[in-house]
Amino acid sequence: MKAMNYLKYAVLSLVGAIMLNVATAQPAAARAYTSETLNYEIVYHWGMIWKHAANAKLTIKRTSNGGYYSELVGHTRSWADKIYPVRDTLKCWMNSDFTPKKYLKLTHEKSYYAKDLVNFSFANNTTYGNCIRYRADRAPQKASLASHGKAYDMVSVFYMLRNLDFSTLQKNKSYKTVVFSGKTKETLTIKYIGTEMVALRDNSKHAAYHITFTFTQDGNKKSSDDIDAYLSTGPSRIPLLLVGQLPVGEVKCYYGGAIDK
Repeated sequence: MKAMNYLKYAVLSLVGAIMLNVATAQPAAARAYTSETLNYEIVYHWGMIWKHAANAKLTIKRTSNGGYYSELVGHTRSWADKIYPVRDTLKCWMNSDFTPKKYLKLTHEKSYYAKDLVNFSFANNTTYGNCIRYRADRAPQKASLASHGKAYDMVSVFYMLRNLDFSTLQKNKSYKTVVFSGKTKETLTIKYIGTEMVALRDNSKHAAYHITFTFTQDGNKKSSDDIDAYLSTGPSRIPLLLVGQLPVGEVKCYYGGAIDK
């Protein structure tokens, strides 16, 4: 794989893989946000090579109707822009319980532009997704998705995860839920490994819940490699570190802000 693709996957590993949920696990007491900003440094690691390739920022704020608006932006750094520039943005409008109402993905990778829109609705214990995919060289593509029970997008599912009661999760047991992304329905599988200590880029160490997760579609065909994620054990459940394997080396996404105890 060429170096430019490493930089692309560095951003996409955070933008596309940090968000997950365990539909069958028990939620903790609902957490309300006024506003929050989480900043990440995305590092490519191979042997003795450690290269800070990209940054990402996740924000959330309360809306006037009592719901939430969240945005995740990932972009390569200036040196990496000269090789393979990436500007990806995910936007999500949610209800007060973090179920999604609308999801928008804006993709700009080198000369490639795309927009994916999903409007959500829920009725008769079923989640429906009205999807439109826009590409510069073709007419808009439409799709209708449905899933029994609740389904999420790549942003809302992240906040559901942070509201789980990890004390109720069984170690090494797999849980599943559904995510609508673009015009695709994917199954998200998560496994809770346990509590571990993780080191951040400043060499500080923190207790974290270790989980792994995988996206599959079309009859259990993997759409991504397994990702290891570590969430702080404090009340905010901040994702401290994500690790994704590449054909050569790995991508590590480090949280770069204050951590509650």
